[in-house]
Parts: sequence; C-alpha cells; structure tokens
Amino acid sequence: MSERVDVLVVGGGVIGLASALALLEAGRSVCVLEAGTAGCGSSHGNCGTITPSHAAPLAAPGKVAKALHWMLTPDAPFYVKPSFDPALWQWLLRFASRCNVRDWRAAMAVRAQILLESRAQLPQWVERYGLQCEYAEQGVDYVFRTRRELDHIAAELPPLAEVGVAGEVIDGATYLRNEPALREGVVGAVRFPGDARLRPDRYVAELARVVREAGGRIEEQCEVRGLQEDGDGVRAATSRGEYLGRDVVVATGAWSPLLAKSAGLSKLPIQPGKGYSITYDRPALAPKQPVVLYERSVCVTTWDSGFRLGSTMEFSGYDTSLNRRRLDALERGAAEYLHEPVGPVKREEWFGWRPICVDDLPVIGRAPDRHHTWLATGHGMLGVSMSVATAQLVADLVCARKPRIDPAPYSPQRFA
Repeated sequence: MSERVDVLVVGGGVIGLASALALLEAGRSVCVLEAGTAGCGSSHGNCGTITPSHAAPLAAPGKVAKALHWMLTPDAPFYVKPSFDPALWQWLLRFASRCNVRDWRAAMAVRAQILLESRAQLPQWVERYGLQCEYAEQGVDYVFRTRRELDHIAAELPPLAEVGVAGEVIDGATYLRNEPALREGVVGAVRFPGDARLRPDRYVAELARVVREAGGRIEEQCEVRGLQEDGDGVRAATSRGEYLGRDVVVATGAWSPLLAKSAGLSKLPIQPGKGYSITYDRPALAPKQPVVLYERSVCVTTWDSGFRLGSTMEFSGYDTSLNRRRLDALERGAAEYLHEPVGPVKREEWFGWRPICVDDLPVIGRAPDRHHTWLATGHGMLGVSMSVATAQLVADLVCARKPRIDPAPYSPQRFA
C-alpha cells in the first residue's frame, strides 16, 4: 500500500498528464497511474492539430445516411464494422437521434467554449514550462477538389463565426499559387487562421517531464483494476498493489467505460473510435501548414522533425488488428492531392482508440453518486486540442474553485 496522496490520476495520456499538472499547480500532491507508459495511447499518434475549427460535432445532419452508405466500404473515412454488438448499436441509435440541426448547433457552442479556452491558454503553457513540442500558430486549411463539398463547409462558417471561430474561403487558383505542394484540381480551400499545431508525442512526453519536475509521481505499467471510495478517500486496486488518494480523476480515454464498469460507476455512453496514422521523414515538398484533404478525410501535418498522415474513424470495438487497407487508404487519399504524398522514410504505422461520447462532448466532473471520484474523458478526436482547458476545469472542480468556463454542459450528471 502506497502513501496517500491528494489526487490519484488514472491514465497517463494527454488529459491525465495535463490534469495532473494543473492539480500540482493548485498545490495538490498527485500520483498518475498508467497501465502502459506515459503518452502511449491515442495522444501519441494523432495529427497534433489544435482545432477550434472542429467545434462542429461529428453528429451532423446527414451523417447517418453517409455512414450507412459506407458500411460496405472497409476503407471509408467513417466506417462501422458489421457485427453483433448490442452496446454499439444502442450507442449508434442515440448518436443518430442527435444528427439534427438543433443538437448540432447546441453541441457546437459547447465544444467551441472549451476549444477556444484551451487554444488561448496553450501558448502560455508552452512558454511557462518550456514545452519542446514544435508548437506553431500556422492555422489549418481544408482543401477541396469538389465544389459541392466546398460549398457545404463554407455554409458552416457563419454558425462557427457565431461561436467565435473565424474562417475564410480561398479560391483554388489563389491557393495553388501559394501552396506548391498541392496538385492541380483544387477548387478552393477554407482556412481557419486561429488553429495551431504541435507534435503530439513530444507534447505528452514534455507534460510527463514537467509533472515529474513539479513533484508528481507517474507509476507506469500500473493497471487500475478497481476503484472504491472509503470514508474520506479512494482506494485504487492495481496490478502493483493498492494506492490511496483523497480524490481520483479517471482519465482513461476510450478505456473509461470498462474501468467505470469495474468500479461500479454509472455506465458511460462512450465507444472506442479507431484512428490510424503513418509517420515519415519530411518530404522535400510538404504543405507549409496542416491541411485536411476533405473528400478523403486525411489530415496532413508537417513538422520540422517529420510528416504525418492521419485520421479516419472506425467503430469496431477494441479490435487490436492494424488494418492494412485503412492505412493504404491514407496514402491513396494523399496521392490525389499532394505531389509528394509520403516521406522518404516511413517511421511508424499506428492505430489508437479515441473516446467518442454519444453527444460528442467531453465528460468532465464528479461521477454520479460519488464524493471523491471525478471523470475527465470522452474528448473524441480533440483530446490534445482540449487538454489545457480540461485540465484547468478538473483542477477548479476538485479544488472547489470557481471555474473559468461553465462546467455544466460537460457534467457526467447529464447521463445519470
């Protein structure tokens, strides 16, 4: 049994590490319990874009029809693997009920609040802690080869502007003159100048470094198998014995529903959404800023140290296979748009699970019917983008301070 700390943080991904850092800043003693190694989850392999532009939720009008159309296409950008999984189909029905304009706009406003707050605070964290993560405020461009899709996204710019996210349309000829990495055939682009980028594997490694330097402990290879509130604290049963805390923050991403079940918490309406990426050495002719190749749903990020293709969304449970067809689709999609779609050396092929909540909003707050158990999960594809604001909200709630943003829309109580 370990010495009791103020806060146990379960999960050493971007949300867990950022929350640990914010709690340490608030004067709490913290121990992070990570089943693998710090930063080994979905934080590692995503494209590292910081995107208030993604305020529009996945549950959008027309999404269900598109998903059904893609079900028989295993390399489709949004793919639901045919299977008998009652929990997945129940989740999909609830998700489908939200694919309407009213819920879409309401979720957009709530997502924009935490995305913009995180985007505003991230540069201060980078400077304050000296985070060496290739952070750059370059914006993100959505690039289109069909007029219909360009017009569809351009129509979202007014509602995004209403929630504080600015964007602009650039005609294809002008865009190509300024971006030689793109092939002919681009009809236009939508630029979101307020977006940014970083290298996510280095970001989480830097967060782990700063947590340790601030006095936090990170226990790796320490799988949490159960949580029990006991009087004025919490006991965490792990593969390495028992850990004690006054409070516990569950930040286990796509694994949160499984831990919640073992801990006797309310069922979390979260499904694992599998994403893929490929990392290369940087090609000679690479896009100047992150780009989303819209029709193929491929995100391309260029860093000083490398080049990554990523994205796709696959609902196939916790399937641990690396789907070659879906990886190849990233390269095929990039080849339609880029003169040099891959780098000279392939460094990594990766997949990971994102925690997709049924309403596409994060779950942040005290667990229902618990006094010392807090949740910070359900960030979907935006864990890195939302990390700083989530961490500050977690610290505010655990420390009973007035939050910087309204916590009510993210509360787990909405599912109780």
